[in-house]
Amino acid sequence: MAAWSELLAGVRGVLLDISGVLYDGGEGGGAAITGSVEAVARLKRSRLKVRFCTNESQKSRADLVGLLQRLGFDVSESEVTAPAPAACLILKQRGLRPHLLVHDGVRSEFDQIDTSNPNCVVIADAGEDFSYQNMNKAFQVLMELENPVLFSLGKGRYYKETSGLMLDVGPYMKALEYACGIEAEVVGKPSPEFFKSALQEMGVEAHEAQR
Repeated sequence: MAAWSELLAGVRGVLLDISGVLYDGGEGGGAAITGSVEAVARLKRSRLKVRFCTNESQKSRADLVGLLQRLGFDVSESEVTAPAPAACLILKQRGLRPHLLVHDGVRSEFDQIDTSNPNCVVIADAGEDFSYQNMNKAFQVLMELENPVLFSLGKGRYYKETSGLMLDVGPYMKALEYACGIEAEVVGKPSPEFFKSALQEMGVEAHEAQR
């Protein structure tokens, strides 16, 4: 097997996922995956730049970083690339006012966004808020628009918590796509633009990063 120095030749940065890679969420905030705290510390001590990329959309970046720090990880908010702030930037650039179907834990990320008279819909992993009533309201907003725009913060099918597998935002995104005859704009993984923004924040080129 090749030595680490050979495997990392030409690599200047590392993109790390969080949920399911560093920790599994669940009751009490979840638990760090065995060896992950030490692995992050080792990367931080190396010459490599480290960036954390996540589709976490039930927590704000501040809350997520606070959880990770309590679990023992050396991570700051400025090192995290998440879909909610990226979506806010797009909304401002395009002058869009969203109807939000998101988890209460991430709603604070949209505090500076005008949500009056919505002309688009943003959905995220809303958890228990993915009720028929709330899904139907998002559907109605989209159907009333001449040019409906749907943003989804990721499109994962499911994820793992300590209690078991949980439905992610993807199935709900697909339901709205099917009902409205539209295609959602995905903000977050696996969107190439999401990874490009993380690389730009690191100051490295794609061929210089390891994921």
